[in-house]
Amino acid sequence: MKIGKNALMVLEKRYLIKDENGEPTEGVEQLFRRVADTIAAADAAYDPAADTQALADRFYQLMTDLEFLPNSPTLMNAGRDLGQLSACFVLPVGDSMEEIFDAVKQAALIHKSGGGTGFSFSRLRQQGSAVRTTGGVASGPISFMKVFNMATEAVKQGGTRRGANMGILRIDHPDILQFIDCKKDNHEINNFNISVGITEAFMEAVEAGKDYDLIDPKTKTAVGALSAREVYDKIVDAAWRNGEPGIIFLDRLNRDNVVPSQGEIESTNPCGEQPLLPYESCNLGSINLANMLRQGANGWELDYHRLETVVRDAVHFLDNVIDVNKYPLEIIGETTRATRKIGLGVMGYADALLRMGLPYGSEKAIALAQEVMGFITKAGREASRELAKTRGAFPLFAESIYKDQEPLRNATITTIAPTGTLSIIAGCSSGVEPVFAYVYIRNVMDGTEMMEVNPVLEEALKARDLYTPELMRKIAAQGTLAHIPEIPEDLRQVFVSAHDIRPEDHVRTQAAFQRHTDNAVSKTVNFQNSATREDVSQVYMLAYREGCKGVTIYRDGSRFGQVLNVGKVKKEGEAPEKAEETIPPLPVLPFGEIVPRPRPTVTYGSTEKMKIGCGSLYVTVNYDENGICEVFTSTGKGGGCPSQSEATARLVSIALRSGIKAEELLDQLQGIRCPSTVRQAGMKCTSCPDAIAKVVRRVDKLRRSMPAGQVPAAPEPPATPVPTETRFAKFCPECGAPLEHEGGCVSCRSCGYSKCN
Repeated sequence: MKIGKNALMVLEKRYLIKDENGEPTEGVEQLFRRVADTIAAADAAYDPAADTQALADRFYQLMTDLEFLPNSPTLMNAGRDLGQLSACFVLPVGDSMEEIFDAVKQAALIHKSGGGTGFSFSRLRQQGSAVRTTGGVASGPISFMKVFNMATEAVKQGGTRRGANMGILRIDHPDILQFIDCKKDNHEINNFNISVGITEAFMEAVEAGKDYDLIDPKTKTAVGALSAREVYDKIVDAAWRNGEPGIIFLDRLNRDNVVPSQGEIESTNPCGEQPLLPYESCNLGSINLANMLRQGANGWELDYHRLETVVRDAVHFLDNVIDVNKYPLEIIGETTRATRKIGLGVMGYADALLRMGLPYGSEKAIALAQEVMGFITKAGREASRELAKTRGAFPLFAESIYKDQEPLRNATITTIAPTGTLSIIAGCSSGVEPVFAYVYIRNVMDGTEMMEVNPVLEEALKARDLYTPELMRKIAAQGTLAHIPEIPEDLRQVFVSAHDIRPEDHVRTQAAFQRHTDNAVSKTVNFQNSATREDVSQVYMLAYREGCKGVTIYRDGSRFGQVLNVGKVKKEGEAPEKAEETIPPLPVLPFGEIVPRPRPTVTYGSTEKMKIGCGSLYVTVNYDENGICEVFTSTGKGGGCPSQSEATARLVSIALRSGIKAEELLDQLQGIRCPSTVRQAGMKCTSCPDAIAKVVRRVDKLRRSMPAGQVPAAPEPPATPVPTETRFAKFCPECGAPLEHEGGCVSCRSCGYSKCN
């Protein structure tokens, strides 16, 4: 098998079957055998004489050669008692208390089984409208979104991840202004991605500078009007502020609704790439384009013969998934089998471009995107037609837009989903995103470093005798090759990272793939922190004009305020330099009030994993030459009390920067007892506050053992200003590493954590 070390780590941590003690009971080979055998067995239902073992061998080879991988629930659950193999679901939310809480219950069952859910809240009457049955007033969509959010918080997804949700509200809903701002506070409704459902009429009103009507969802009559341009600007401002809401073009989703007789498409799955009817689910998988190349006369080129073979096997695989899947609700099984939608996409696109010497976003790269996706969709439909000859068309084919054509087995064939964790397993770039970073350096607890380098870059540098560990550390520190003179210009032009690429080229790439994709394309348009609201507006307009079905943006550092900085390396014996900024004495206000000193620009520290009664707590302690100045925490997948831990860490941070002695604080925290910890024998801490105290005490002791004013060495800072630097990041809740915003999702390249798959 071609499984790399990092992939092996992710598989062992997240995918292998484990016993009650958390120890794996299968190996990686057994995992892929389990999946291949389970999916191939579906053929026997259509042909008792089918050679399912030969088919299983083919599926096994397909996966272990890392040419195709199904979505995570299939890898995790195929052949197990749970047996839920779908990644995404859409549930309806009706305008009655019974329907609303039926949807809450159904979502909880889906999250428990490992899936994500999408909802449209557009049917709910606006806040303050009359409720005739009770004589009261409606609380509106936002209040009920908070109910769904809390229910999600309480449910773990099959012990592997929390549920992810998509919340959508139509642009003409009377509560649209409150919806746009509902995630202004990053701690609100944090188990949802949100998107505004945009209509063509609204966009036309924006361009014309006109007002548009707000429609009462109950009476379907106009109840007011707003300036389209002002609402559009409000959406842009919110997205610039923290990346949400995204936008989805509802009319375009329904233009491609294969069975309009079954109703309108109102929502998508949590990443925006899979529009579904109420109670539909979709089974996703991705082809690794980096492994679809061959050496031609003029260098690397796509091997379309191999690609066609993989597409046909992948369509067969995904159609079988529909049959062996154990759906969390019977109505979902019935609705899914009625259309038999599959979503075959790609990953490794950026790596394929690197090998072919094509800069991401260039005209040739965008032409290749259209060409390869057109080929995959065409070959996929041919494979679906072949299956229909022996298995029959999807049951609603006679009501579909294809009813006058040759029968199809599947109503949709292609989708481009985020592949955060899958691309780690495959050892390739994620989805159709550019490479986010070419070098990752992980600090291991014993002080050693693990370096992960993009294999295509490593190969190119070694071919020119340029590869050195020092150069790799420099690339890691800068986050880009663009300003490193030791690397030849021709390589710097090709090996571009996410923030080197113009936002409009992100959109043009998404649009190129969308032109030949049945469903939608999951993609994040990455902006530098310095981007303006006008930059975001231009991207939204370009996505509209280029025919995208939606767009998600993320401005670097806009969502989370934890600063990551690097300092200068100090050679052994070298005296520490003076800090760039002198920390003034703490100002004292009247009546003895003290103002904490500001958080320093540069900090140093470490993250330690502590075992608590309900999982793991990661405690990060940062300090400068004046002492400990910051503590923050994140909880592992086991849970814990994240809000209380965060509150404790914040109070400790501000107290330390206010001059209170660490010992005084720690004496108050250490020894606090929590029932979930007390119940377990052998625990080294008695609560989350106790764990925080223990880590802070250890770091403080280490800091005090250093010579006065000394701080640990850190990587060399960039020699020239780097416009693409990553100054802000949200940390992975499981390992503490920075998260990447790509593919319409959030993922961790270090441990494989993903919010979406």
